[in-house]
Amino acid sequence: MIKKINFVKNLFGILGLFLIMSVFALYSFAVLEPMKVIAAEDTDDIIVNQSVTSGITISSPADITLTALSVTQNTAVGDTTWTVITNNQAGYTLTVKASAAPALVDSGTSEFFTDYTSTGKEAWAVSNAYEFGWSAYGDSVTGHGTDTDCIAGADVPSAGLLWEGFDGTTPIQMASSTSETDMTGITTTICVATEQDTVYAPSGTYTATLTATATTQ
Repeated sequence: MIKKINFVKNLFGILGLFLIMSVFALYSFAVLEPMKVIAAEDTDDIIVNQSVTSGITISSPADITLTALSVTQNTAVGDTTWTVITNNQAGYTLTVKASAAPALVDSGTSEFFTDYTSTGKEAWAVSNAYEFGWSAYGDSVTGHGTDTDCIAGADVPSAGLLWEGFDGTTPIQMASSTSETDMTGITTTICVATEQDTVYAPSGTYTATLTATATTQ
């Protein structure tokens, strides 16, 4: 009986020793095995895309009513101003055209003012006729002189501007820009003038419809 008890004690002792050695072996392996390094951070790139749509607007200014010509009033000058706003990087062009040729017509009688006769753009001068012409000024206007006023005084067309006639319904470039405008836009003022020289214009009501078109470049 005593031998059996000793045998059991020895067996437990052996098992305990085996367990201790196993734990020690596992611990030693864990200590001696090279450690695997786990990254503390990682990176990733994204791309942000933003599109900007090109657009353009033009204002709608007041119509022009010229001083009436008469047996004592031989010239008249008027103006109105368009504002163009665009975000187009290449800028814009601004053209103007008349709805008919000639441009200034009395629809009741079919009488008309002759479109200003000139070779290109030139100083205002009418001889033995009654004519209707135009000019323009503004930051994006070129080729129409340097004045920034349509009149020289008392309904007399400015001598510092260069004038021309309308080319029927063919658009004529009035202004252009090679870059976008700011948010307030760029203004272009059109000047129109009539004159009767030596011969009277027949009485009546004459009308011209002018169309300005702003287009991105």
